[in-house]
Amino acid sequence: MLTPPRTVVRRDGGLYALERALQRRGFRHVAGADEAGRGACAGPLVAAAAILPEGRRGEIDELADSKLLTPAARERVHDEVVARALAYAVVVIPAEEVDARGLHVCNLAAMRRALASLTTRPEYVLTDGFGVDGLDVPGLAVWKGDRVAACVAAASVLAKVTRDRIMVELDGRFPGYGFAEHKGYITAEHSAALRALGPCREHRFSYVNVAAVSGRDGRPPRARRPAGADAARPEPAAGLPGLGPGAFAGRPDEPMGHCGASGGTVGVALGEQPRPPASVGEDVVMEGGVR
Repeated sequence: MLTPPRTVVRRDGGLYALERALQRRGFRHVAGADEAGRGACAGPLVAAAAILPEGRRGEIDELADSKLLTPAARERVHDEVVARALAYAVVVIPAEEVDARGLHVCNLAAMRRALASLTTRPEYVLTDGFGVDGLDVPGLAVWKGDRVAACVAAASVLAKVTRDRIMVELDGRFPGYGFAEHKGYITAEHSAALRALGPCREHRFSYVNVAAVSGRDGRPPRARRPAGADAARPEPAAGLPGLGPGAFAGRPDEPMGHCGASGGTVGVALGEQPRPPASVGEDVVMEGGVR
């Protein structure tokens, strides 16, 4: 039996080369998944997935890794992705879930939920940096995928813009920390505010720097979030900050995903299994670091 020829994707082939190569092999609907907020010590973790159309309609001006775009350009690209994507999904995991179940487990769960919520079923999945198990379609983890695959870049922009909008909302609710400027990442200004004000309930108490200023750095990771830290958590029915009424919170046994007219979904995912938390800012550089 003859084996098909190898598909070679050139490094200089551009942002769409990998998807086009997969589509030539019969995988028409290629989904990309990425996240934002891994390196932040405050605010939610946000994951997104997107499937772009084949051909010229799927080619979006200015599309690139979200960290390489200005805030204004990210907003423009975000709106274009929402308008053009065959399907997209955004999943938000609040800080208390990151504390309870661990960053990596929550990250995988969020990307898995985002991909499962797509209204168009993907035939192949590309993820940024590491693979996501539990999918029923073939996939590939791509190093710096948001710089070499258009669908991953689109997911990166969706996740980043959604999270930035949430952090701007949180800045109004928790003044003094500068969330609107540094978006919860560990900057000198954020560290100074943490020392002066102590952490708020949107901080990740399982992160070493937050646990230290809360006086709970000697506690085991899953005990670091003080009892009652989330007592003032708002009801989710009104929608998450920055997302509007389409967003919702659900129990782990409830279906995740609320479909809009454009084929997009927004939801809140819960983690799946406990895991020790990552060290502070384990990927600050990957997420853009100090702003």
